[in-house]
Amino acid sequence: MLLFSALIDSAMSLDFIYNQGRFSLYILTVGHVILIPVLAFAVIVVGVSTSSSDEVANLELTTSHEVKETLTDEGMPEARAQEIVALFDRQMREKTHYLDPELTLSKLSRKLGIPAKQISAAVNQVHQKNISKLINEYRIDHALWALTQSDDSITQIFMNSGFQTKSNFNREFSRVTGMTPSEYRKQHRQN
Repeated sequence: MLLFSALIDSAMSLDFIYNQGRFSLYILTVGHVILIPVLAFAVIVVGVSTSSSDEVANLELTTSHEVKETLTDEGMPEARAQEIVALFDRQMREKTHYLDPELTLSKLSRKLGIPAKQISAAVNQVHQKNISKLINEYRIDHALWALTQSDDSITQIFMNSGFQTKSNFNREFSRVTGMTPSEYRKQHRQN
């Protein structure tokens, strides 16, 4: 099709050079009469093949989902789960990845060199909580330290602890400690 388009362009150029464009309307008309049915046919062929590809993808997705359910029901070996969680915990403590507000499971997977599904399954199996809650607990521990050891504002502390929003910080803080950040700071600074 690109060659055909180039041929039409060449014919138009030659017509303008030798005939001052007298036949350009005819050249364009003939070109479009040939090109439009070819393009329509190409769209139909691609549409049919895309439908077939979608059906194959849906079949693969269904099959992989069934396999995933089977693997999840069986669980991963306890030793492997403990090993992954130990690596995860070490990385969190030493490299403080939890301070990154943009931290995602896929980023963590790249940093640890372990597939995301294995990390998630291991954390669920060992800690009986999802990875988001566990990462937020690391962030809350950091905030607890900052609330008692610094004079930074609570807003600055939640931002420095890896939280993106104050509402998420307050909700997680309350879930972990049972009090608000202000209450925690007052109580632990008086003691």
